[in-house]
Amino acid sequence: MSSTENADSASDTDSTPPAPYAPPTAPSPRAPRTTVNGGISFWYAEDGLPFPRESLPGDASADVVIVGGGYTGLWTAYYLKKAAPFLRITVLEQKFCGYGASGRNGGWLYNGIAGRDRYVRLHGHEAAVRLQEAMNATVAEVVRVAAEENIEADIHQGGVLEVACTPAQMSRLKTFHDTELSYGEEDRELYGARETADRVRVADAVGSTWTPHGARLHPVKLLKGLAAAVEALGVTIHESTPVTEIRPKRAVTPYGTVRAPYILRCTEGFTASLKGQKRTWLPMNSSMIATEPLTPAQWESVGWEGRETLGDMAHAYMYAQRTADDRIALGGRGVPYRYGSRTDNDGRTQASTVEALRELLVRLFPQLSGIAVAHAWSGVLGVPRDWCASVTLDRSTGLGWAGGYVGSGVATANLAARTLRDLVQRDSGQSGATDLTTLPWVEHKVRKWEPEPFRWLGVHGMYATYRAADRREVTTHAAQSSRIARIADRVAGR
Repeated sequence: MSSTENADSASDTDSTPPAPYAPPTAPSPRAPRTTVNGGISFWYAEDGLPFPRESLPGDASADVVIVGGGYTGLWTAYYLKKAAPFLRITVLEQKFCGYGASGRNGGWLYNGIAGRDRYVRLHGHEAAVRLQEAMNATVAEVVRVAAEENIEADIHQGGVLEVACTPAQMSRLKTFHDTELSYGEEDRELYGARETADRVRVADAVGSTWTPHGARLHPVKLLKGLAAAVEALGVTIHESTPVTEIRPKRAVTPYGTVRAPYILRCTEGFTASLKGQKRTWLPMNSSMIATEPLTPAQWESVGWEGRETLGDMAHAYMYAQRTADDRIALGGRGVPYRYGSRTDNDGRTQASTVEALRELLVRLFPQLSGIAVAHAWSGVLGVPRDWCASVTLDRSTGLGWAGGYVGSGVATANLAARTLRDLVQRDSGQSGATDLTTLPWVEHKVRKWEPEPFRWLGVHGMYATYRAADRREVTTHAAQSSRIARIADRVAGR
């Protein structure tokens, strides 16, 4: 996200309690083919932004306090309350549930996990296989709970298709495919150009790999349904309640302090706003566009009847889905990071980023050259210094946290939440160790990010290098990945 757009309304040291978040009034009718920029995300376009729940009325107590009303926080509340109905659980959310990445993502429910290669180096291949198997099962778990709780989230289990459009991308794709097989994904399939076109007609695609462990969904519908299910179980949710500091046994807000034996931080890309957490996880920006609905003739030219989620093997990764109302929603990095770990207010996106994403869409599907962009938005995701997702509970303080999903959070948040549940139950003596608490990402430790300006320079330099590598691979038709991409990998710490 550009540092020139949508500056924060208060400085990091502003101690004035913010006013409760008020959703904007419905926009006036727009002329056809006008791009809506921001407004949190396209996923709120149908029903509008929710009216926030009540803020914290003052000092309070609970058995468990969860900071953050996104997927991680709500799933954690859901599973904890299901396992131990007697627990008094309070969720504190700074704006409204789904304001962050959970309401802005690409709707990919899939089995990707950040940091797996590092877990292999630290804990061995078999441990990483167990983590991957848990992620594979998580896709089915989310689908199961959505059905059980009558959450209609436009879920379609078409799997995940990742395509290669250059010789170097095809080389990486084959390596990626073989690696996934080595982690037990025996149902994964490798396609050539013709088989790929039978699924979706991406220009210049020379091959692809497909896994059934994925689904397309509507992120906000899942989020709203989950929040309603959590409240129905008896969990208290306070919105418009920013937590400014987390301490052992207490969460501090401008409206009062909530005390509890367990304080669980589930703030993902917004973690840097908490006192003492500025360099814990970097808030990486990702931007998206959604087209106007395609006509039947346009879909005939594109294919995509299986409604797989669609990605590619470029270094500057693309992700897309065919929405339930027959649009294409497509995302990529855009401007990757704002100086000082700042985050945006409402998802407004730089015009050059919107145009770059539209150009990418037309490059993939030249037959859609006249398509209009109906909506554009941005949001942040959490990136640890070693790019590894993790789940932790400090038994000496009662402080826990989960996140650092690096863009794979729709499914990973569910696995993290079930793991936090088991860690809390183990610590409180309600159960012993479980299969989840022994996974290699549990209690994973990582150093902090560099201070500014080094992290700004590093992140922007990294993505400039990745884009240069992609351009070089397209123009040279080299069979192997560009060397400059390996430089970027070293800068990233991957």
